[in-house]
Amino acid sequence: MALTGPVFAQQRIPPTPESAPVAPPYAEYADLVLAAPVIVDATIHGVTRLKGPDAAGVLPGQARLYVEADVLALIRGDTPLPPRIAYVLDVPVDSQGRLPKLRKARVLLFARSVANNATLLQLVRPDAQRNWTPGGDSLTRRITQEALAPDAPPQVTGVGNAFHVAGDLPGTGETQIFLTTADGRPVSLAIQRRQDEQPRWSVALSDIVGEAASPPARDTLLWYRLACSLPPALPDSSLNAMESADAQIARDDYQLVIRALGPCDRGGAL
Repeated sequence: MALTGPVFAQQRIPPTPESAPVAPPYAEYADLVLAAPVIVDATIHGVTRLKGPDAAGVLPGQARLYVEADVLALIRGDTPLPPRIAYVLDVPVDSQGRLPKLRKARVLLFARSVANNATLLQLVRPDAQRNWTPGGDSLTRRITQEALAPDAPPQVTGVGNAFHVAGDLPGTGETQIFLTTADGRPVSLAIQRRQDEQPRWSVALSDIVGEAASPPARDTLLWYRLACSLPPALPDSSLNAMESADAQIARDDYQLVIRALGPCDRGGAL
């Protein structure tokens, strides 16, 4: 069977029954959801080991499989899927060359359609098959809803200009930092310093920063857009219009935001 151009997935080893449930890493699942126009909850029906030209480029210690799976639910997709779909998967083998037991395994597939073949899917990246877990399923559906919402935050591509305006009292003032986005929609950060108060920062998705604006909650799409896209330090190019003292305050305020966001934890392998 000739299969052209698929992206092959490394099968994840399921946790042992004794393992305590671990919350899935939001950023890792967001990467997958945003890359996948088709997301499927499925049960593996059967596998066929591919050899010869169909297994070209398989890494040592792995095997290439043609996988057939029964669709349980289409979580994301523009068109319905047939009851049974297929895709290509690279999996590790043991020292005897034996395959892992995949039949009847329940999985989440992050994929794209293949032109002129309604039954064949192409996984979007090498780890785009995940073992199904209640937490992974719930998180996948939540991120999908966030991403498809009309007011979903845009992809952040960098940092634009920054400004700092000193207040009337020493140590007070406001810094505003404008971000660049993939579709040109406005996103900005505002950091306010007031006397006898901790600095307060917020993010705005419009040209106007209101008093009610607030930081994004962790493990939301807006948090992900910021935490996983912003550079670790405010670029010098953002400070060209500022005096040195104001520029340093802007740098400090930017670091306050970065620390508050925390790391973009993709969690490693599941």
